[in-house]
Amino acid sequence: MSGPQRSSMDLFENDDLSFGQRPLADRMRPRTLDDFVGQERLLGAGKSLRKAIEDGRLSSILFWGPPGVGKTTLAEIIAVMSKSKFYSFSAVTAGVKDVRDVTLKAQQDLKFSGIRTILFLDEIHRFNKAQQDYLLPHVEKGDLILIGATTENPSFEVNSALLSRLRVFILDPLQPEAVSKILIRALTDNTHGLGQHDLEVDDSGMDLIVSLSGGDARTALNILEAGADLVDSNPQKIIDASVVREAAQRRNLLYDKQGEEHFNLISALHKSLRDSDPDAGLYWMGRMLEGGEDPLYVARRLVRFASEDVGLSVPQALEQAVAAFQACKFVGMPECALALAQVVVYLALAPKSNSLEAAYIAVKKEIGESGALPPPLHLRNAPTGFMKEIGYGKGYKYAHDFPGAQVDQEHMPEKLKGRKFYYPTDRGFEKTLKERLEEKYKSKD
Repeated sequence: MSGPQRSSMDLFENDDLSFGQRPLADRMRPRTLDDFVGQERLLGAGKSLRKAIEDGRLSSILFWGPPGVGKTTLAEIIAVMSKSKFYSFSAVTAGVKDVRDVTLKAQQDLKFSGIRTILFLDEIHRFNKAQQDYLLPHVEKGDLILIGATTENPSFEVNSALLSRLRVFILDPLQPEAVSKILIRALTDNTHGLGQHDLEVDDSGMDLIVSLSGGDARTALNILEAGADLVDSNPQKIIDASVVREAAQRRNLLYDKQGEEHFNLISALHKSLRDSDPDAGLYWMGRMLEGGEDPLYVARRLVRFASEDVGLSVPQALEQAVAAFQACKFVGMPECALALAQVVVYLALAPKSNSLEAAYIAVKKEIGESGALPPPLHLRNAPTGFMKEIGYGKGYKYAHDFPGAQVDQEHMPEKLKGRKFYYPTDRGFEKTLKERLEEKYKSKD
């Protein structure tokens, strides 16, 4: 069997046996509903899910929400409170045989001892139609209680027949104050957390961890644990923003192992094109190709350049670069060298604009600071009745129903209302785009 079986009696026991080896996020899992942080809409006093759990009115359910918001933890707490046997699988690795084995044992336990069985199926959207169909009769007859978890929209990823037999609970990303509470608890918990290390996280460090987590408790605790490792030997043991950045950084490894000269040459090619020098561009391209460089590597860098340094000043630049890439795949060297030479000269002499790059950098920065903000309800897709019932698509204005296909409605998250990222230049086709934007903004005023 590819997943663990645990009874409700030992689900959280023996945590300390491997304390030093287990990740902080695993050690800090809540063990009761009172310890659970977040999801007050579902788990607050008198709320629907909490009442169902406390009253023992268990039915098969589906938790839909982003990573790190407590889907697995809630399933384990439900198993403990209901004194049920608990089987946990990931749909990535489990199959029908695993589910069949659990079902047979569940039927026997229910018949002979009255013990209920909970099957927790993480990433249930990874099960195909046949696998999901196998669950149907067992869920319907109550042989077991299915708790599914998914990060994907169940309207698209879960069979409608199975979905109709599950009570769906939507879990939200954790609010900043909830993430802060989880971090503080981990810092002060002497048994499962970092309390014995006498660590301190200053305001800058705490704010940055919360921001980087995006409402994901697991990510927040992983960053905190990495930061703790970095400062544990320091006298002051203070985790500030600089420590958090070091703990959270992602190192991009360079795929080529030929050394510094390789990167010096591609840098020279890129900067020659940026400075509109076709001759130097051709020279550095030739140096790379004649030195044995993979032409597809050069072509990929030219595709990047077309968007980064030319962009919408000449929209056809990207078409030229992609065509050269396809030519390299189609004919290979030495024939494709001329296709690369063609695009090098074209890019060198094209009007330059980095407005797209600047816009995307600003977008990345904003996302890093404000996190995963939800789209306005009226912009959300609502192809199913379930989604319409919860307000998706309500009030959306279809642009083609308005004069000039122009409609005035908010498209940004509420927190970013009116925010602008793209500022076109006066060069090439971007001059036209700039005029269009100015006219659009003028009509709003």
